[in-house]
Amino acid sequence: METITTANGDLVAFDRYGEPGTPAVVFIQGAGPTRADDPVTAETGRLLAERGHQAIVHDRVGRGDSAASGPIALDRELDAIAALAEAAGAPVVLVGHSSGCAIALRAAPRVPGLAGLVLWEAPLGQFEGGAPAWWAVVEQAVADGRLEDAVAAYMVGMPPEWLEELRRSPDYPGLVLSWIPDGEALASVEADGLAAHLGGLAVPVLAVVGTETFPGMAEAADAIAAAAPAGASERVAGAWHSWEPEAMAERLARLLDTQG
Repeated sequence: METITTANGDLVAFDRYGEPGTPAVVFIQGAGPTRADDPVTAETGRLLAERGHQAIVHDRVGRGDSAASGPIALDRELDAIAALAEAAGAPVVLVGHSSGCAIALRAAPRVPGLAGLVLWEAPLGQFEGGAPAWWAVVEQAVADGRLEDAVAAYMVGMPPEWLEELRRSPDYPGLVLSWIPDGEALASVEADGLAAHLGGLAVPVLAVVGTETFPGMAEAADAIAAAAPAGASERVAGAWHSWEPEAMAERLARLLDTQG
C-alpha cells in the first residue's frame, strides 16, 4: 500500500501494480467498494502489470484506508484522482466503473497526461425523471441527516438484494457520505449533456458494457461513443455490472500499448 496527500489535504491509500513510469490506468470505483472488497479490479491490475503496464487502485476518499470525516464533496475525489495520475509518472487512462464513469468524465480536465477514458456501464439516462431530480432527493435526505433514507433513495431502481447487502455493512448508513461525488457527478453530467464533457476530448473514449448487462446500459454506451470525437462502444466479457478480469486486462493493455 502507498499513500498520497491531495491538494485538499486528504490522505489517499492506493495499491500500485506494475512499475512507476509505465503507461498506466487509474481505476475509479463507483459507489461502495473499497480495495479490500474489490478482487475483480485488483486482479485486473495484477494482469495489467504482467503485461508491462501500471495500474493504480485506490480507496476513494472516505472509504477503507482513505479515512475522512463528514460528507465528501466531488472536488475532494477529483483532487485525489489528479494526485494519483501524477503519481503514475506516465500517460494515464482513467477507467470508470458504474457511477465512477461520471467521476472520470469530471476528472478528465484535471489530468494533464490523460491518454484516454474507459467507461464501464455508465448509468447515464437510467433514472426516472433524470439524474438531477434523483440526486436532489438523495442530497436533501443527507442534508436532513436521514442517512438510511438517503441510501434507499440512492439505490432506487437497483436490485433489492444490493440494498440488503449494504444494510449488513458495519459502515451503514454512513457510507452514503462517500457516495456524494457519485451523485454530484451523475447529476452534473446529465444536466450539462455528454457533449459538454466529451466534445473537446481528443483522446480515445471507450464505452464498454458486459456481454450480459442491464437494460439501457448499451444505449448509454452508444450515446457516450457518439458524443466523443474519438469514441467507440464495445462489449467485453462480463455479467451484471462486473467485468471478467482477463478480458478487461487484455482490452486495457491494447489501449495502453499505443502509449508505450
